[in-house]
Amino acid sequence: MKEIPLTVRRSIEITGLFFLGWIVVLGKGLLAPLLMAFFISIMLLPLYRFFRNRKFPEALAIGVSLLALIVALGLIVWFFSSQISILIRDFPAIQKNVMRHLTALSSWLGSKTPWSSQEQLKFINEQSNNLLTYAGSLLGGLAGGVTGTLIFLGLLPIYIFLLLFYRNLLLRFVFLWFPRDSHEGVEDTLREMQVIIKSYLFGLLIQITYMTVLLGGILMIIGIKHALLIGIIFAFLNLIPYVGALLGNIIGVLLTLASSEELWPVVAVLGTIAAVQFLDNNILMPRIVGSKVKINALATIVGVIVGGEIAGIAGMFLSLPIIAVLKVVFDRSEQFKQWGVLFGDERPSRSPMEIPVLRWDTKAIRKKLERENEIEPTTKKEKDNLS
Repeated sequence: MKEIPLTVRRSIEITGLFFLGWIVVLGKGLLAPLLMAFFISIMLLPLYRFFRNRKFPEALAIGVSLLALIVALGLIVWFFSSQISILIRDFPAIQKNVMRHLTALSSWLGSKTPWSSQEQLKFINEQSNNLLTYAGSLLGGLAGGVTGTLIFLGLLPIYIFLLLFYRNLLLRFVFLWFPRDSHEGVEDTLREMQVIIKSYLFGLLIQITYMTVLLGGILMIIGIKHALLIGIIFAFLNLIPYVGALLGNIIGVLLTLASSEELWPVVAVLGTIAAVQFLDNNILMPRIVGSKVKINALATIVGVIVGGEIAGIAGMFLSLPIIAVLKVVFDRSEQFKQWGVLFGDERPSRSPMEIPVLRWDTKAIRKKLERENEIEPTTKKEKDNLS
C-alpha cells in the first residue's frame, strides 16, 4: 500500500483540527458540562472506591460520593454568601467612602488638568447613563445565561453518575479503537492521564483552601475589612492562569477602597497579595501539584482565551487540564508528537538551527530536555495506586 506523503498528512491534521474546533464551538452546550463531569468523576474515584471496598452497592457508592460533593459545594456557597451579606450590610459606609474618594480624585484632577468640577460632574453623569444602558442590555442577556447555567448545573450530577457507573464500558470502548499490540501503550496513557488530572485538580482544591486562609488571615491581622471575601475571591480567580490573578488584584483594590477612608490599606492589600502569590507560585504549588507535565506560558494563555471564547468561565477553568491531557496523548502518539512539543515546556537551551540533534524525535533527547526543565516522570507506584 502506497504511503501517504508527509505534506498531505500534515494538511489532513490541520483540516481535522479545524473541523474539531468547529464541532467543539457548535456543541459547547453539551461538551462543557460533560468535560467538567469527566474531571470531577476522576476526583471522586478514590471516594467511590472507598465505599465499594466497604461492600456498598455500586449505585449507592456513587450516590454517596455525589452527596459528599454537593455538601462540600454547598458549604462553599454558604461561606461566600455570608461574606457577601456582610458586604451588603456595610453598603451605606461603602457609599460614603466611594464619594469621599471621588471628591478627592476630582480635586486632584482639578489641580492638575483644565477640567473644572462642573465638567467632571457632567462627564460622570454621561458615563453613568451609558453604564445604565449597558447594564440593562447585560441583564437582558443574563436571563438566557441563567437558564444555561441552571441546565449546566442540572446536567452535571447526572453526567457524573453515569460516567462513574459506565466507566468500564467506556474504557472497553477506548481499547476497541486500537489494535491489540498497542493496548499496553493505551493503558499507560490512560493511567498517566488519571495521575495528571488527579494531582492537578486535588492540588487546586488545596490551593483554594490555603490561599483563602493565608491571604484572608493576613489581611484580617492587618485590619482590612472584608478580608475573607477578598481572600476567597482571589483564591478562585487565581485558578484562571495569568488573567485571574490580575482580576483578583483589581477586585481586592476596589473592595478595599470602598471599605476604607484611607489609601494605605490598598498598598497593604497589593503587597500581601504579591507576597502570598510569590509563595504560592514558587514554593507551595510546585510541591503540591508537582511538575509531571509542564505547559508553556504561550499555550496556557492561548488556551485560556480560546476556552473563554468557547465556553465562558467554565472554559477558562477547564482549559489547563484539557491541554495537559492532550499533551499526554500527543506525547504517546507517533503521529502527533510535534503537538506535544508545542504545548510543553521542554525548552532546549540551544537552538535546533545550531544543534541538528535537537531536531530529532528520540526518547533520549526528550528525557534530557525533561531533566533540564525539571519535569518529573510519572512513577510506576503512582500508576499502580490508580488500579
